[in-house]
Amino acid sequence: MNTGFRNKIINGDSLEELKKIPNETFDLVFADPPYNLQLKNKLTRPDRSKVSAVDDKWDQFENFKKYDEFTHAWLTECKRILKKNGAIWVIGSYHNIFRVGTTIQNLGFWILNDVIWNKNNPMPNFRGTRFTNAHETLIWASKSEKSKYTFNYQSLKCLNDDLQMRSNWNLPICNGTERLKKNGKKVHSTQKTRSIIAPDFISFIKQG
Repeated sequence: MNTGFRNKIINGDSLEELKKIPNETFDLVFADPPYNLQLKNKLTRPDRSKVSAVDDKWDQFENFKKYDEFTHAWLTECKRILKKNGAIWVIGSYHNIFRVGTTIQNLGFWILNDVIWNKNNPMPNFRGTRFTNAHETLIWASKSEKSKYTFNYQSLKCLNDDLQMRSNWNLPICNGTERLKKNGKKVHSTQKTRSIIAPDFISFIKQG
C-alpha cells in the first residue's frame, strides 16, 4: 500500500477524493455506500414517538438511473485504485445491493461470495406491514477473475471452533457506547458496528 495513505482519514466528497489516489494503490476496499432508502414518510413507533430515520441528503437520489450512475462512478474509481490482486467488500440492503451487484459484475469484478449479516438486535417493523428487516448483505469480489486474492482459510477456521467459516454472520447493530454521539444525537445515521470491519471482527462471529 502507498504509505502516504496509511492510518489516514480523508473527509470529503468520495468521488473527488478517489480521483486523487494513484492507480493500484490498495489491496482492499471496504465500501459502505448510500443505500438509496427512498423513504417517503416519517417513521413513528406505536406510541407515536418519532423514529430517527435515515433522511440525510447524501442518501437521496432523483431516481434509480441517477443512483446507478453514481454507483458506476465510485466503483470504477475503486477498481482503478485496487492492485491487480486486490479485492472489494460492499455492504448494502435490499434497497440497493442488487443494483450494486449488477454494476460490480458489469465492471469486470469477480464475485467471490455474498455474506449475510444477521442482526442480533434489528430495528423492528413498527407498522407491522412487512417482515422485520433483520439482515444486510455484503458482496466480496476480486478485481478480476484472474486476481490472486487473499483468503486466510485456516485462520478463520481456527477462530470458528475448527469449522469452515460460513457466509452467514451473526452480529449486533451499532449501539450503546460504540455509537458515536454529539450532544446526545447520533453523529452518523448509518454507523456500522466495529465488528463488521475491524481486523478482529471474526472473534465476534458465532456460528453453528
